[in-house]
Amino acid sequence: MKIPILFLSAAIALAACNSGKTNALLQHKKWKVYDVTVPAGSSYNHVQASQAKDLKDGYYSDAYYQFLDNDLFIATIGGVPDSGKYSLLSNGKIISVTGANGSRGSEHLVEVVKLTDTEFDMKVTTGEYYFVLHTRKQ
Repeated sequence: MKIPILFLSAAIALAACNSGKTNALLQHKKWKVYDVTVPAGSSYNHVQASQAKDLKDGYYSDAYYQFLDNDLFIATIGGVPDSGKYSLLSNGKIISVTGANGSRGSEHLVEVVKLTDTEFDMKVTTGEYYFVLHTRKQ
């Protein structure tokens, strides 16, 4: 009986460490989008590939993301900031972004594809397709 409880305690501690590491790498940086691609392993879809290029050259051409204290999230698109709340799920592999009031009615889930001190790639849904937003620390 002691082994499962000990194992569960270790798993919870490890999960908290992973979320903490993700949060430490995300926070207090300005992440600028520099590329938009189709996720690796996706079958080729001409429409999706074309939309990725259009999004890179258009909507995401001047996009920044910031993760701050107290779970504050700021997205600046085309010079217009918008704020909300964020929380880390699945050991820091998923980021839940909600409105400023924290309501999940407008929740967006973002998958962390790559995260280092200087690069952050995230898988997002735009319309009916998935895309990877490649960002760099500014």
